[in-house]
Amino acid sequence: MSALYVKICGMTTEAAVNTALACEVDAIGFVFADSVRKVTTQRAKELAAPARRRLACVAVTRHPTREQVEEILRDFQPDILQTDIEDLDSLELPKTLSVLPVMRPRSISACALPGRVLFEGPMSGTGQTTDWEVAADLARGCQVILAGGLNPLNVGIAVRQVRPFGVDVSSGVEEQPGLKSADKIEKFVTAARMAALELNT
Repeated sequence: MSALYVKICGMTTEAAVNTALACEVDAIGFVFADSVRKVTTQRAKELAAPARRRLACVAVTRHPTREQVEEILRDFQPDILQTDIEDLDSLELPKTLSVLPVMRPRSISACALPGRVLFEGPMSGTGQTTDWEVAADLARGCQVILAGGLNPLNVGIAVRQVRPFGVDVSSGVEEQPGLKSADKIEKFVTAARMAALELNT
């Protein structure tokens, strides 16, 4: 298992972005779906400015309209667009745009398997753990970024059990809904990477 891909989702403050940069994570997410972490495209653009070309800036959506996607692409200019895999058939996206499809346990059998997916719990941003056994099976066939209910205490267990390509966290590193904790981000990244290193040795 190579170096673990780490994404911190739900950026709402400069401090959270700075902590993610200091921890040298691979990606940060900005939520444009209904959530306590939702930001405007302008706010996301401001927050992402110091991170550009240092890590991937991800636009996180769920069932967006074409108009919403056009606004996000025009005003925020994400490196990656994240949305449920079922949404992709109805969206016309630039071929140059990287897409991160979100799969949930119920969508496994309904869709062809892409090369990389974010495997999430039933509802994003709620702290609900997804099915790790299903995730582990999925990880044998594609690059799985594991999300859903991860936190500094369980991410190491999840990495050892699922052996994912990467991990993604939002509510699990917050002081309160929508407000990230620098300490929890640091502990999450450390625990995740230590578990990945153990699998390499």
